[in-house]
Amino acid sequence: MIIGRIQGTVVSTQKDERLSGKKLLIVKPINLDGTDQNGYVVAVDTVGAGFHEKVIVVGGSSARMAEGNKDCPVDSAIIGVIDTIDLI
Repeated sequence: MIIGRIQGTVVSTQKDERLSGKKLLIVKPINLDGTDQNGYVVAVDTVGAGFHEKVIVVGGSSARMAEGNKDCPVDSAIIGVIDTIDLI
């Protein structure tokens, strides 16, 4: 799992039919202190995340297990919106 922040959306009119109706979001991985990491991830939104929200992203087979992604060609999925992060 990674923690990230929603940076934007991806619009694709031509795509695998199993992705029809799914929202694709651009996620910027972040550190625990909120600073940005390198790169971006395109992930399917399964929880209704919004712009600039902090989210939890899973990849690989875990992404295909997320709600509504069974048998979909998905490598990354947003499975949670983060309210707070508390470090001990």
